[in-house]
Amino acid sequence: MKKSILLLFSLIGILLLSGCAKWIDHGESITAVGSSALQPLVETASEDYQSHYPGRFINVQGGGSGTGLSQVQAGAVDIGNSDLFAEEKKGIDASKLVDHKVAVVGITPIVNKGVAISDISMENLRKIFLGEITNWKEIGGNDQKIVILNRAAGSGTRATFERWVLDGKTAIRAQEQDSSGMVRSIVADTPGAISYTAFSYVSNDVKPLSIAGVQPTDENVTTNKWLIWSYEHMYTKGAPKALTEDFLNFMLSEEVQNTIIKQLGYIPVAHMKVTRDWQGNLIK
Repeated sequence: MKKSILLLFSLIGILLLSGCAKWIDHGESITAVGSSALQPLVETASEDYQSHYPGRFINVQGGGSGTGLSQVQAGAVDIGNSDLFAEEKKGIDASKLVDHKVAVVGITPIVNKGVAISDISMENLRKIFLGEITNWKEIGGNDQKIVILNRAAGSGTRATFERWVLDGKTAIRAQEQDSSGMVRSIVADTPGAISYTAFSYVSNDVKPLSIAGVQPTDENVTTNKWLIWSYEHMYTKGAPKALTEDFLNFMLSEEVQNTIIKQLGYIPVAHMKVTRDWQGNLIK
């Protein structure tokens, strides 16, 4: 009798385990890698998506736009997140990738709160990052050394900043960071520091600078009055399928575009009053 009961429980256990294995086998997952400026949006949207569809998993990682583009091109990930058009990145064959624009991000210079200026000309901002201005007193601030912090070379945020502020020139050698969040933290803790970050990363512990009286606001981005902005792209290698396609459709849904995007400080693509091509030209 005892053997029969044990056998019965063993059979039940096997069936349960095989049922769990079957469920696990049917679990779906994709990976999105790249832009740290886009990362908070994709992470938040993925959590919301997974709450609607248990068993579907979206793995989100940073690493910079260059990493996202190169890995999706290589087929190593399902989605490559980028602040750049694929055409802007050397070594990327844009013809093999499909662009899904999910948002727009404004990028602003930020300084340590102890820096005694709140507005700067585009020319002086350019001179700072080219090493031609090295002390805040040169532009009306305190007698304090300027400490420059750059994003890493593969960063889409850096590429956008250098394109629109430095006229495509490369900033002088300085400390570099891969993470937008780390940039903000270091600027907050370093007297005299200056860097740049997406609007979505600006917090009360750093000070954004206006440029020639123009404030870094969403409204000024939508009209191109504030020039330092980029599209947030989610690239796929060829047309998306299955879970990848479904998640990208979710990213463009009203739930994400009109709620999550606004809450996190991004701008819905539909709110833009101008359109830019990959060469930076305004399209009427």
